[in-house]
Amino acid sequence: MPSVVNTDDMKPEELLYADTHEWIAVAEENGAKVATLGISAFAVESLTDLVFIELPKPGRTVTAKEPICEVESVKAVSDIYSPVSGEVVEANSALEDNLEKISEDPYGEGWICKIRIEDEAGLEALKSHADYEKLCAEQA
Repeated sequence: MPSVVNTDDMKPEELLYADTHEWIAVAEENGAKVATLGISAFAVESLTDLVFIELPKPGRTVTAKEPICEVESVKAVSDIYSPVSGEVVEANSALEDNLEKISEDPYGEGWICKIRIEDEAGLEALKSHADYEKLCAEQA
């Protein structure tokens, strides 16, 4: 079981990563495990200039490894996948007016949404920072 991290002080080394370049930080909130989700710096660099994001709506049920929203760059439109199953409890609406936050601070103010985790089984499939760095080196 991954350790619970404080989302007020997220560090890339403490996050969990999906093969599709999303990260999550897991924290306890009101007795439930909540995952804050974002995309990695590697993903941001690959996408280049971001121009639009379609944020997931709070209340939406999401399934691990399925698209949760889209981000558009000058290169392409890319799906963002949910690493966990659960319910979206908050979207980072600040990104609608300031999408640069994802590029400037992908592990802080650039977070995309929060998901109340309903099935923790998906957490076991995620990578540590060290394993994710190896994946990125292979894909670079």
